Formats: sequence, structure tokens, C-alpha cells
Amino acid sequence: MKATPIPSIVGAYLFEPTPYADERGFFCRTFDADVVRSVGLDPDAFVQASVSRSVAGVLRGLHLRSGAGEAKLVRCSYGEVFDVVVDLRADSPTYRNRAFFELSGETQSTLYIPAGCAHGFQALTETADVSYRIDRPHDPAEDVTIAFDDPELAIPWPLPVTSMSQRDREAPSLAEVLQQKER
Repeated sequence: MKATPIPSIVGAYLFEPTPYADERGFFCRTFDADVVRSVGLDPDAFVQASVSRSVAGVLRGLHLRSGAGEAKLVRCSYGEVFDVVVDLRADSPTYRNRAFFELSGETQSTLYIPAGCAHGFQALTETADVSYRIDRPHDPAEDVTIAFDDPELAIPWPLPVTSMSQRDREAPSLAEVLQQKER
């Protein structure tokens, strides 16, 4: 497994495993504490794991947490997703930068998203399972959502949106979220 820094988002990494494939399918390690530790992250910091299943066109996001934020490890364990990270850490040299990834069950790559970055994805296949590990217990009172179609972000979502939560549909613009943050 190798860890590659994401130049457009300081502190973000892509962890790429080496799948071993044969006539039975494949096997690969999807988490390695030593590799995580080698880039300065604490592998024991991740306290909750979750999975979401989406159908093609479903869009989830853009989400982040207020307060201390939330760091995540995100992996598409089955299918394929278009994944988006937006750096919203005001003190970051990559503040407001965006990064796009195609994560898939074929590669099993894991994306590390630092606290203070917004995250979202769109399912590209009929079934797409996304696994998450987060570094502190989820508190719905800290949930922040940003409009997926905010023109300032100009995210090139690859498919028409087939479904999304009411919360995501009604999300405020990036400008409104940043204005709330300043208060």
C-alpha cells in the first residue's frame, strides 16, 4: 500500500493498495496502520465506521462538521463514485481548493480527508457502496451542508442527479455557510 499526498488539498492523502487478482477474484489490504502512521496520522484516532449504499446518480453532500470538524477515511468498496473534497480551512494554504477523484471497488483506494474539508460524492454505477471511518463520534447537531450545485464551486458532477436527501437539496450556498461560520 502506498500513500500519495494530494497537492491541491494540504493534508489529504490517497492510500492505494495492491490488489492481488486471480481467477477467484481479488484480495487486498484496505487499511494498514503502519502506512497511515508513516504520513503522520494516528491510525487509532478513527472511532466509528459506517457504510452507505447508493444507486447511479445519487448525490450525497457536500458535508462537513462544525466545531473541531471531522477527519475521514473514505473508500468505495463496491461500484464506482465521483468523489469531491473542498478545503474550507481558513488557515490552509489550499483554502477553497477542490479535488476530484474516481473511487472504485476495483482499486479499493482510500481517501483521507482532513477535518475542515467538505466532502461529497455521486454514485456512477447501479450500486455503489462507500465505507467511512471518522475520527470522532458523529453529532448531528454539528452537521453542515453546502449546496452541491453552488456556482462558486462549479463541481462537474458527471451524471444528472437522480436522488438526494432533503437536507442536501435545501443546503445553503458556500457563501452563506462561510458567513455563518464567521458569527
